[in-house]
Amino acid sequence: MTHLWVRAEQRPNEERVGLTPEGAAALIKAGIRVTVEESSVRAIPIDGYKAAGCEIAAENLWPQAPADAIIFGLKELPEDGTALTHRHIMFGHAFKGQPAGQVLLKRFKAGGGTLYDLEYLVNEDGRRVAAFGYWAGYAGAAVALKCWAAQQRGGIAGPVAKYPGKAALLADLAAEIKGMTPPTAIVIGALGRVGTGAADLCAAMGVAVTKWDQAETASGGPFPEVLQHDIFLNCILARPGCPVFVPASAKTDARKLTVIGDIACDPTSDFSPIKVYDRVTEWDAPALRVHDTPPLDVTAIDNLPSLLPVESSEDYAAQLLPTLLALGDLNSGVWGRAEADYLRHSAGL
Repeated sequence: MTHLWVRAEQRPNEERVGLTPEGAAALIKAGIRVTVEESSVRAIPIDGYKAAGCEIAAENLWPQAPADAIIFGLKELPEDGTALTHRHIMFGHAFKGQPAGQVLLKRFKAGGGTLYDLEYLVNEDGRRVAAFGYWAGYAGAAVALKCWAAQQRGGIAGPVAKYPGKAALLADLAAEIKGMTPPTAIVIGALGRVGTGAADLCAAMGVAVTKWDQAETASGGPFPEVLQHDIFLNCILARPGCPVFVPASAKTDARKLTVIGDIACDPTSDFSPIKVYDRVTEWDAPALRVHDTPPLDVTAIDNLPSLLPVESSEDYAAQLLPTLLALGDLNSGVWGRAEADYLRHSAGL
């Protein structure tokens, strides 16, 4: 019997989950054994999983799970160097040459485990079967707007925290920018899920948005128009051939731009389209000031949907459920392609 083990998240400020109680009930009905760990932080309470018929395990017990269990989580595992013996479904951030990703792949290779990277679960057309994109865009635009508002007050953005829902987020933002003339923003990748979420947040807050996608960036750059907006929201994943939208010279170039929201958030990749920063930012310090006068702040939080953990979890879990229902056949389809990606990227280690 296929056994899916949903682990508790161990990263700070991570309350999302990729399976709802309703989804768990559907998996159990389909003959899949489901174990869900207790969690002190998960946004969806454990009681729903109990009622769905899941087995319940202690928090962070996954290293002791049966050898044939497939461990399912979202974000990073503890960086303790241990060999990984299980099959894991998670966001590995390991297939684009990221230094931490190479360490992770070596742990899988040492233990004989397998990484099914959630970013690389794709259908026959190469399109991802599930993504947090919309809520990443929505929350990322909100944090960028907070950074801009803090600049208008002569400071830099302070800590951010989760919201119980979208309405609470919008009310908080409205209070922050009250009395200010709304900024202008440019969204690159505006036709995708991430860009749609970013543009929707801007529209809700009265921010005038320039929407760019492949047609507007096909020339390969340079793109001086980016510097003519107050806020730039990058919603394009870093991949080979990705144009540079913000060169290193932007720090000192003549510009209106004062906030970059790198929602795609892959600064350590060689293919990053934003060359003015080199590290992610955190919830307690969401803005990285890369130039003082005039100010230029970058915000690049890599778990943005966790600002709205319930809505983003429910949306993502609904998208992913059909693929989880196919866990009985790991050798073909979505799962076969994901394993092939893992084997290709770990082969030379």
